Amino acid sequence: MRVSSAVERVQAALQEHGVRTDILEFAQGTRTAQEAADAVGTQVGQIVKSLVFLAGDEPVLVLVSGAHLADTEKLGRLFGTKVKRADADTVREATGFAIGGVAPVGHIRPLRTLIDENLLQYDVVYAAAGTPFSVFPIAPSELVRVTGGRVADVVVE
Repeated sequence: MRVSSAVERVQAALQEHGVRTDILEFAQGTRTAQEAADAVGTQVGQIVKSLVFLAGDEPVLVLVSGAHLADTEKLGRLFGTKVKRADADTVREATGFAIGGVAPVGHIRPLRTLIDENLLQYDVVYAAAGTPFSVFPIAPSELVRVTGGRVADVVVE
């Protein structure tokens, strides 16, 4: 199976940060948190949803546990401006990835990043690796380190 350039970009970004992990590729899709959890054989809370929002006009990344929903009001307070979900074209333009495969690393340009504090309860979480068919395992502390993200309460209660 040929590795996509998006997956190669994610692998290179991880290696640049000294993260040693395997990218897992699946025949069935991993577009949703539940699909990814089923493919990996883990609980949905361990899946990292990489969501792109617009904070004003700036694309930003929010990494949320698959068991939770991002709260745009909380995000607005944390980013200091009104926040709305980005459309598919904006997501691809900002990250280089399509929705369903947005990785937390390997973006076209750096994005300010917030990380759901709920992810830190796990020893390992699984994030998209650049395609809707690939994920990689990573310790939450490493995810924080490699993204430069700020851990916060970002979810709907």
